Amino acid sequence: MRLCATAAVGALSLALITGCGDKGSEGSGSTSDKPAAKALSAAELAKRIIAKNDVPGYKVGPVEGGIPAESKVKSDKAECDPIVKALTGIAPGDPAANTSRMATQDKKAPTDDATSLDDLADGKFEDSLNESMNLDVTVVTLASYDGDGAEQALKSVSDAVKSCSDGFSGEQDGEKGRFTKVGEEKSSGTGDESVAFTATNDAGKDGALPLHAEVVRHGNTLATYTTINIGAMMTKKPYTVSAPVVKAQAAKLK
Repeated sequence: MRLCATAAVGALSLALITGCGDKGSEGSGSTSDKPAAKALSAAELAKRIIAKNDVPGYKVGPVEGGIPAESKVKSDKAECDPIVKALTGIAPGDPAANTSRMATQDKKAPTDDATSLDDLADGKFEDSLNESMNLDVTVVTLASYDGDGAEQALKSVSDAVKSCSDGFSGEQDGEKGRFTKVGEEKSSGTGDESVAFTATNDAGKDGALPLHAEVVRHGNTLATYTTINIGAMMTKKPYTVSAPVVKAQAAKLK
Protein backbone atom coordinates (compact mmCIF):
# COMPACT_ATOMS: atom_id res chain seq x y z
CA MET A 1 0.00 0.00 0.00
CA ARG A 2 2.85 2.41 0.81
CA LEU A 3 4.44 1.77 -2.56
CA CYS A 4 1.09 2.17 -4.27
CA ALA A 5 0.53 5.50 -2.53
CA THR A 6 3.99 6.60 -3.63
CA ALA A 7 3.14 5.59 -7.15
CA ALA A 8 -0.05 7.64 -7.05
CA VAL A 9 1.99 10.72 -6.25
CA GLY A 10 4.71 10.00 -8.77
CA ALA A 11 2.24 8.26 -11.12
CA LEU A 12 4.75 7.14 -13.67
CA SER A 13 7.01 4.97 -11.54
CA LEU A 14 4.11 2.72 -10.67
CA ALA A 15 4.47 0.73 -13.86
CA LEU A 16 7.62 -0.90 -12.56
CA ILE A 17 8.04 -0.29 -8.84
CA THR A 18 4.59 -0.58 -7.28
CA GLY A 19 4.85 -4.33 -7.02
CA CYS A 20 1.50 -3.56 -6.24
CA GLY A 21 -10.17 -6.91 -28.25
CA ASP A 22 -11.84 -4.71 -29.83
CA LYS A 23 -10.25 -4.91 -33.32
CA GLY A 24 -11.38 -1.37 -34.03
CA SER A 25 -9.16 -0.04 -31.28
CA GLU A 26 -6.17 -0.29 -33.61
CA GLY A 27 -7.38 2.79 -35.38
CA SER A 28 -10.36 5.06 -35.65
CA GLY A 29 -9.32 6.13 -39.12
CA SER A 30 -7.04 5.15 -41.96
CA THR A 31 -3.52 6.41 -42.49
CA SER A 32 -3.41 9.34 -44.87
CA ASP A 33 -1.31 9.23 -48.05
CA LYS A 34 -0.61 12.95 -47.74
CA PRO A 35 2.82 14.05 -46.50
CA ALA A 36 2.83 14.69 -42.77
CA ALA A 37 3.22 18.27 -41.63
CA LYS A 38 6.38 19.48 -39.95
CA ALA A 39 6.63 18.64 -36.27
CA LEU A 40 5.28 21.14 -33.77
CA SER A 41 7.79 22.84 -31.49
CA ALA A 42 7.87 22.35 -27.73
CA ALA A 43 6.31 25.79 -27.33
CA GLU A 44 3.46 24.88 -29.69
CA LEU A 45 2.84 21.61 -27.86
CA ALA A 46 2.75 23.49 -24.55
CA LYS A 47 -0.17 25.52 -25.90
CA ARG A 48 -2.04 22.39 -26.94
CA ILE A 49 -1.67 20.16 -23.89
CA ILE A 50 -4.37 20.23 -21.21
CA ALA A 51 -3.96 22.94 -18.58
CA LYS A 52 -5.60 24.11 -15.38
CA ASN A 53 -9.42 24.17 -15.56
CA ASP A 54 -9.48 22.26 -18.87
CA VAL A 55 -10.83 19.04 -17.31
CA PRO A 56 -13.88 19.40 -15.03
CA GLY A 57 -13.43 17.43 -11.82
CA TYR A 58 -9.66 17.15 -12.21
CA LYS A 59 -6.64 19.14 -11.16
CA VAL A 60 -4.09 19.55 -13.94
CA GLY A 61 -0.47 20.46 -13.36
CA PRO A 62 3.14 19.32 -13.84
CA VAL A 63 3.98 15.64 -13.55
CA GLU A 64 5.04 15.06 -9.96
CA GLY A 65 8.49 13.49 -9.97
CA GLY A 66 8.88 14.19 -13.68
CA ILE A 67 9.11 11.81 -16.62
CA PRO A 68 11.93 9.29 -16.23
CA ALA A 69 14.87 9.40 -18.62
CA GLU A 70 14.33 7.09 -21.58
CA SER A 71 17.68 5.42 -20.93
CA LYS A 72 16.49 4.40 -17.45
CA VAL A 73 13.47 2.45 -18.69
CA LYS A 74 13.67 -0.87 -20.49
CA SER A 75 12.21 -4.36 -20.76
CA ASP A 76 13.77 -7.80 -21.04
CA LYS A 77 12.34 -8.03 -24.55
CA ALA A 78 13.26 -5.22 -26.94
CA GLU A 79 9.92 -5.51 -28.72
CA CYS A 80 8.16 -4.67 -25.44
CA ASP A 81 10.03 -1.40 -24.85
CA PRO A 82 7.21 0.73 -26.38
CA ILE A 83 4.80 -0.62 -23.74
CA VAL A 84 7.10 0.11 -20.80
CA LYS A 85 7.76 3.60 -22.15
CA ALA A 86 4.07 4.32 -22.66
CA LEU A 87 3.34 3.20 -19.09
CA THR A 88 5.99 5.59 -17.77
CA GLY A 89 4.88 8.59 -19.84
CA ILE A 90 7.68 8.41 -22.39
CA ALA A 91 6.63 9.19 -25.97
CA PRO A 92 7.23 6.29 -28.38
CA GLY A 93 9.58 6.51 -31.32
CA ASP A 94 11.79 9.53 -31.95
CA PRO A 95 9.74 12.73 -31.45
CA ALA A 96 11.06 16.15 -32.35
CA ALA A 97 9.45 17.65 -29.24
CA ASN A 98 7.31 16.53 -26.32
CA THR A 99 5.68 17.79 -23.13
CA SER A 100 3.66 16.22 -20.29
CA ARG A 101 0.99 17.02 -17.71
CA MET A 102 -0.71 15.17 -14.85
CA ALA A 103 -4.48 15.19 -14.31
CA THR A 104 -5.62 14.08 -10.85
CA GLN A 105 -9.29 13.44 -10.15
CA ASP A 106 -10.70 15.48 -7.28
CA LYS A 107 -10.53 13.54 -4.02
CA LYS A 108 -13.61 11.92 -2.55
CA ALA A 109 -14.23 12.51 1.14
CA PRO A 110 -13.83 9.33 3.23
CA THR A 111 -16.94 8.04 4.94
CA ASP A 112 -17.43 8.39 8.70
CA ASP A 113 -18.77 4.86 9.14
CA ALA A 114 -15.66 3.40 10.76
CA THR A 115 -15.79 4.97 14.20
CA SER A 116 -15.51 2.03 16.60
CA LEU A 117 -13.10 -0.80 17.27
CA ASP A 118 -15.73 -3.20 15.98
CA ASP A 119 -15.88 -1.24 12.74
CA LEU A 120 -12.10 -1.39 12.44
CA ALA A 121 -12.20 -5.14 13.00
CA ASP A 122 -14.88 -5.49 10.34
CA GLY A 123 -12.63 -3.74 7.82
CA LYS A 124 -14.82 -0.67 7.40
CA PHE A 125 -11.90 1.67 7.98
CA GLU A 126 -9.91 0.00 5.22
CA ASP A 127 -12.93 0.16 2.92
CA SER A 128 -13.25 3.87 3.65
CA LEU A 129 -9.56 4.42 2.98
CA ASN A 130 -9.72 2.58 -0.32
CA GLU A 131 -12.75 4.62 -1.33
CA SER A 132 -10.90 7.86 -0.60
CA MET A 133 -8.11 6.63 -2.90
CA ASN A 134 -10.59 5.66 -5.62
CA LEU A 135 -9.52 8.41 -7.99
CA ASP A 136 -7.86 8.43 -11.38
CA VAL A 137 -4.38 9.82 -11.86
CA THR A 138 -3.58 10.28 -15.56
CA VAL A 139 -0.33 11.35 -17.13
CA VAL A 140 -0.65 12.88 -20.59
CA THR A 141 2.34 13.21 -22.91
CA LEU A 142 2.11 15.04 -26.22
CA ALA A 143 4.83 14.42 -28.80
CA SER A 144 5.25 15.75 -32.33
CA TYR A 145 7.09 14.06 -35.19
CA ASP A 146 8.52 14.87 -38.61
CA GLY A 147 7.47 12.93 -41.69
CA ASP A 148 5.64 9.69 -40.89
CA GLY A 149 7.26 9.46 -37.47
CA ALA A 150 3.96 9.61 -35.60
CA GLU A 151 2.45 6.79 -37.65
CA GLN A 152 5.51 4.61 -37.19
CA ALA A 153 5.68 5.32 -33.46
CA LEU A 154 2.04 4.37 -32.99
CA LYS A 155 2.60 1.20 -35.01
CA SER A 156 5.48 0.26 -32.70
CA VAL A 157 3.09 0.38 -29.74
CA SER A 158 0.39 -1.59 -31.55
CA ASP A 159 2.92 -4.23 -32.60
CA ALA A 160 4.26 -4.45 -29.03
CA VAL A 161 0.78 -5.06 -27.61
CA LYS A 162 0.45 -8.07 -29.91
CA SER A 163 4.00 -9.36 -29.46
CA CYS A 164 4.04 -9.06 -25.67
CA SER A 165 0.63 -10.54 -24.86
CA ASP A 166 2.23 -13.29 -22.76
CA GLY A 167 4.01 -10.80 -20.52
CA PHE A 168 7.52 -9.46 -19.91
CA SER A 169 9.75 -7.99 -17.23
CA GLY A 170 10.56 -4.31 -16.98
CA GLU A 171 13.08 -2.14 -15.22
CA GLN A 172 13.26 1.52 -14.20
CA ASP A 173 16.26 2.98 -12.40
CA GLY A 174 17.28 -0.50 -11.27
CA GLU A 175 13.82 -1.36 -9.89
CA LYS A 176 12.33 -4.41 -11.58
CA GLY A 177 8.76 -5.56 -12.11
CA ARG A 178 6.93 -8.32 -13.92
CA PHE A 179 3.92 -8.03 -16.20
CA THR A 180 2.08 -11.31 -16.63
CA LYS A 181 0.08 -10.30 -19.69
CA VAL A 182 -0.78 -7.46 -22.06
CA GLY A 183 -4.18 -7.14 -23.68
CA GLU A 184 -5.66 -4.76 -26.20
CA GLU A 185 -8.70 -2.74 -25.16
CA LYS A 186 -11.31 -0.72 -26.97
CA SER A 187 -9.87 2.74 -27.57
CA SER A 188 -11.58 6.10 -27.13
CA GLY A 189 -12.08 6.50 -30.87
CA THR A 190 -10.55 9.99 -30.89
CA GLY A 191 -7.93 11.18 -33.34
CA ASP A 192 -6.92 9.58 -36.65
CA GLU A 193 -5.94 6.21 -35.17
CA SER A 194 -5.28 4.81 -31.73
CA VAL A 195 -4.40 1.79 -29.64
CA ALA A 196 -5.40 1.12 -26.02
CA PHE A 197 -4.13 -1.66 -23.79
CA THR A 198 -3.92 -3.09 -20.28
CA ALA A 199 -0.66 -4.40 -18.81
CA THR A 200 -1.21 -6.63 -15.78
CA ASN A 201 1.37 -6.22 -13.03
CA ASP A 202 2.34 -9.26 -10.95
CA ALA A 203 1.96 -7.74 -7.48
CA GLY A 204 2.70 -10.80 -5.37
CA LYS A 205 0.45 -10.98 -2.31
CA ASP A 206 -1.70 -8.12 -3.66
CA GLY A 207 -2.52 -10.18 -6.73
CA ALA A 208 -2.71 -9.00 -10.31
CA LEU A 209 -2.96 -5.23 -10.73
CA PRO A 210 -3.92 -3.74 -14.10
CA LEU A 211 -2.35 -0.61 -15.60
CA HIS A 212 -4.14 1.17 -18.45
CA ALA A 213 -2.74 3.20 -21.33
CA GLU A 214 -3.78 4.58 -24.70
CA VAL A 215 -1.84 6.21 -27.53
CA VAL A 216 -3.75 8.37 -30.01
CA ARG A 217 -2.49 9.96 -33.23
CA HIS A 218 -3.74 13.41 -34.19
CA GLY A 219 -1.98 14.13 -37.48
CA ASN A 220 1.73 14.15 -36.71
CA THR A 221 1.17 14.48 -32.95
CA LEU A 222 0.76 11.57 -30.53
CA ALA A 223 -1.08 11.81 -27.22
CA THR A 224 -0.07 9.12 -24.73
CA TYR A 225 -2.33 8.55 -21.71
CA THR A 226 -1.48 6.42 -18.68
CA THR A 227 -4.03 6.06 -15.87
CA ILE A 228 -3.80 4.45 -12.43
CA ASN A 229 -6.40 4.24 -9.68
CA ILE A 230 -4.97 2.89 -6.44
CA GLY A 231 -8.35 2.51 -4.71
CA ALA A 232 -9.74 0.50 -7.62
CA MET A 233 -6.60 -1.62 -7.70
CA MET A 234 -6.83 -2.46 -4.01
CA THR A 235 -10.52 -3.37 -4.18
CA LYS A 236 -10.21 -5.15 -7.53
CA LYS A 237 -12.72 -2.85 -9.17
CA PRO A 238 -12.47 -2.11 -12.90
CA TYR A 239 -11.25 1.24 -14.18
CA THR A 240 -9.99 2.60 -17.51
CA VAL A 241 -8.03 5.47 -19.00
CA SER A 242 -9.85 8.61 -17.80
CA ALA A 243 -12.40 9.48 -20.48
CA PRO A 244 -12.81 13.14 -19.41
CA VAL A 245 -9.05 13.66 -19.76
CA VAL A 246 -8.94 12.10 -23.21
CA LYS A 247 -11.96 14.15 -24.32
CA ALA A 248 -10.47 17.41 -23.06
CA GLN A 249 -7.09 16.74 -24.66
CA ALA A 250 -8.60 15.70 -27.98
CA ALA A 251 -10.57 18.95 -28.08
CA LYS A 252 -7.34 20.96 -27.78
CA LEU A 253 -5.77 19.09 -30.70
CA LYS A 254 -8.53 19.78 -33.22
